[in-house]
Amino acid sequence: MPEEFKLRLRNISPKKHICVSQQFTSEYLFELFALAKEMEENSHLYSEVLKNKIICLLFYEPSTRTRLSFESAANRLGAKCLVSENASQFSSAIKGEIIEDTIEMVNHYADFVVVRHVEDDVAYKILNSTKIPYINAGTGKTQHPTQSLLDVYTIYQNFQRLDNLKICLCGDLLRGRTVDSLVYLLSKFKNNKFYFVSPENSRIKSDLKDHLHEWQKINNLDFVESDNLINVLPDIDILYITRIQKERFENPEEYELAKGKFILNLQNVSLMKNESIILHPLPRVDEIAKEVDNDPRAKYFQQARNGVYIRMALLKILNDNTDL
Repeated sequence: MPEEFKLRLRNISPKKHICVSQQFTSEYLFELFALAKEMEENSHLYSEVLKNKIICLLFYEPSTRTRLSFESAANRLGAKCLVSENASQFSSAIKGEIIEDTIEMVNHYADFVVVRHVEDDVAYKILNSTKIPYINAGTGKTQHPTQSLLDVYTIYQNFQRLDNLKICLCGDLLRGRTVDSLVYLLSKFKNNKFYFVSPENSRIKSDLKDHLHEWQKINNLDFVESDNLINVLPDIDILYITRIQKERFENPEEYELAKGKFILNLQNVSLMKNESIILHPLPRVDEIAKEVDNDPRAKYFQQARNGVYIRMALLKILNDNTDL
């Protein structure tokens, strides 16, 4: 993506469109968190916030949590949904229609559009075509901004801060868009240290590393790369573990080299501090044993639940600002 488009995406108000996690300021986050908490505690007060509104969900990739939580959020706010859950096969995309033309049509059918897409750089194409609020629900290997919001909300719930944290991100860090979005967001806060643990062929992207170098002095950040999870577990506050994403590897041989390198079981978890937490954007495959689910440090199902209320709050804020 040309640099001017990257800058444009970052400078768009998150009260207009949700494109990349670099858009979010601390003020926006805490406003969002307060609203999400209020919506969870008093959901009945918001049941008609989006009455007579239509939300179009265009998902060109499979999804469980993101799509269903957006549908749940819309329904709880009184909106109706138009859903294409396999748009790559069951929309005119299969006939060769470009995303810009699809969005041009959606402008006439809905009041919001939520898109998950296989292309890394699709957000700026959508932004150039949409006349309604757009929410990025995942783009290729690069961004998943609403996931980063529910991730940091879960962190904030457990620590009451987003600074002075030690965060280990483990798994497929090269192809994992949730990792990028979370790091871009947490790097806005001071004195955080990141441990990147991955197979050799799944290290963090050069763009993300450049970003961290840029922000090291600004916010006194630190980061290290490693291939040894056990060594970092006693020191960290947050373990953010992800699956090895088979569908994003260019060839099966590379996937075989990466899979199964990091398996979290109760023996490993016992090395962690009692107050530390375990997060996962889900779905998991074999990287977290089921036995870990009942450990009090396991917060990934709380994390997934938070997606409903964060997305409710997102939709309300976008709706409140559509005429500004």
